[in-house]
Amino acid sequence: MDELQQKIVDYVEANGKTYQQIALEIHEKPEVSNYEFFASKRLADQIKSVGFEVEMPAAGHRTGFAASYKSGKPGPVMVFLAEYDALVGLGHGCGHNLFGATSALAAAALKSVIDEVGGEVRLYGTPGEEGGENGSAKGSFVREGYFKDVDAALSAHPGVGHRLTEKTLGCVPIDIEFWGKASHAAAAPEQGINALDALIQTYNSINALRQHLSDDVRIHGIIVNGGQAPNTVPDYAAAKFYLRAAAASTLKDVYAKVERIVEASAMAMGAKGSMKPYQNWVENMVPTPSFDAVYAKNLELFGETADPAGERLMGSTDIGNVSQVVPAIQPTINISDEPIKGHSKEMVAAACSQKGLDSILLGAKVLAFTALDLIREPETLKKIKEEHAYEVEHQAD
Repeated sequence: MDELQQKIVDYVEANGKTYQQIALEIHEKPEVSNYEFFASKRLADQIKSVGFEVEMPAAGHRTGFAASYKSGKPGPVMVFLAEYDALVGLGHGCGHNLFGATSALAAAALKSVIDEVGGEVRLYGTPGEEGGENGSAKGSFVREGYFKDVDAALSAHPGVGHRLTEKTLGCVPIDIEFWGKASHAAAAPEQGINALDALIQTYNSINALRQHLSDDVRIHGIIVNGGQAPNTVPDYAAAKFYLRAAAASTLKDVYAKVERIVEASAMAMGAKGSMKPYQNWVENMVPTPSFDAVYAKNLELFGETADPAGERLMGSTDIGNVSQVVPAIQPTINISDEPIKGHSKEMVAAACSQKGLDSILLGAKVLAFTALDLIREPETLKKIKEEHAYEVEHQAD
């Protein structure tokens, strides 16, 4: 390692316990989208204490923040992305308590050398990656211009094994609602308009639609309100659905098809229908392989090797929104030697295990090294930007 790399390692080793403690504190107080009051303040206060300027709230999210430190020399802008929301009813089954702490430590470590190399380091606290109330905040950060002057975005997601950034599906979470007319279901059913029937028609029509969709499309949903009593014609019914697809153009087409189903069901039953997103649209992830290659090279400096990204598209994440506008990486960093599943009780345990806590220091070092390489190697950054532009343009091919 050269002098600046060693300085980053020394900083992480000297300060790592602070960020491990933050991760444990967040783990003990799991908060869901738009309610991450403790987690966001804890991370924002810590990064402010090491010399960053902090904007909070940010991008229209009360639990979002944007922290920045500008060196005295010109150079590129590197952004680390911090997630810290938990899963409803489960807690930190996706390891975001580690995620946020890792990115915060990486930002602080890069700051320790950035005055010598130039540029700017930022940490964006992005709430609600798991979705929910005002969820998928990275979409708001993109829309509100927080990436307009950014050169690259970095993060690492806790998981099983080391793996490079994978493609993901775009996703739009929607509310579907119907309003009818209540009436006695036995004495005067002819006077009622059954909102539940309209919703069931919609549900069945979506099932029929699946036969005519491409293999990358996924639609899944639940009925959250089907009426109040069996002897009353339901005057209100509601469902939540996720619409997913590999490309933005496909997702828009699927959205339009489901929207027509809702309109037709309402018309057939004489009810009023509504379909609308209840949070930001989530874009599909566009990897930049040459960017991941820099991360993989630095991971190997610490004796670890990353597996290539899998070919199967898995789930959705709002890092996809970022990847549509700037080069971005989100490799998986190992927090368990056992084959456990995400969004599980086993993952909750791994997110506060010693291996999980150790991943904060490893991830911070590798992410900071990767950002440092992009700052010091203009040709590498140029290549990454050119490849990213090509991948975005040809993502639907």
